[in-house]
Amino acid sequence: MKSMKKLLIIAIIAIIAIVSVGSCSAGWFDFLGGDNTSTDLNGQEVNLAAAASLKNVYDEKLIPMFEQKYPGVKVTPTYASSGDLQTQIENGLKADVFMSAANKQMNALAEEGLVDNNTNLQFLENKVVLIVPKDSTANISSFEDLKNVDGNIAIGDPESVPAGQYAKEALNNTGIWDDVESKLSLGTDVTAVLNQVAQGSAECGIVYATDAKSTDDVKVVCEAPEDALKTPVIYPVAALKNSTDSSATKAFMDFLQTKEAKDVFVEYGFTLHE
Repeated sequence: MKSMKKLLIIAIIAIIAIVSVGSCSAGWFDFLGGDNTSTDLNGQEVNLAAAASLKNVYDEKLIPMFEQKYPGVKVTPTYASSGDLQTQIENGLKADVFMSAANKQMNALAEEGLVDNNTNLQFLENKVVLIVPKDSTANISSFEDLKNVDGNIAIGDPESVPAGQYAKEALNNTGIWDDVESKLSLGTDVTAVLNQVAQGSAECGIVYATDAKSTDDVKVVCEAPEDALKTPVIYPVAALKNSTDSSATKAFMDFLQTKEAKDVFVEYGFTLHE
């Protein structure tokens, strides 16, 4: 009887020890940064509204990376000019995260109470460059040379496309806007401008450095002169207040700020805003 009692006590002690070790292990896993959250996000979705110039970096690298890290979450992107996205969001576009190619559109949405300002980041920077088709023999080596261009000069529509707003600012500040205005071919977003130049329907164009880097069909002539742009090319990012799946949205915003994600942006030609 005593031996049975002794065995029972040993068994109870063993069970307590196993449970304690299991609890400690779980806590230790959490302490080490183990990810217990991915299962909690199963079935959630992140609707991303991003400037057209971000399409390549998101589609080719960042979205697959995020979805691999959180297998239960789907990222659904919408790409357009930042101005068009602003209008769509104002009109009820289902979006959880907005990444603009300029502060103007983000600030407008923030003023309307549509942005979670606690998440609003001045995130990336870009450069404005003058491009020509890869096989061009045109005598274009500077913005000043645009006065002598006979064909079309492609830029984004300054009314809605940040790249077009920057282009107009650069052309104004170099004193050649009046000389080139009649030659301008306005694109609905920066990708459309890039395609016009790549396909040869425009003799040259003004795009972001990251767009020029995305194809071998164009070559960069020069960057916009330093004194031609008073407004730095900033890409802000923020969660929107009408976000449906807030946990997945937070995970996505956190992911964008990881070193692995930032390194990808740099790989694609962006600069991190300090």
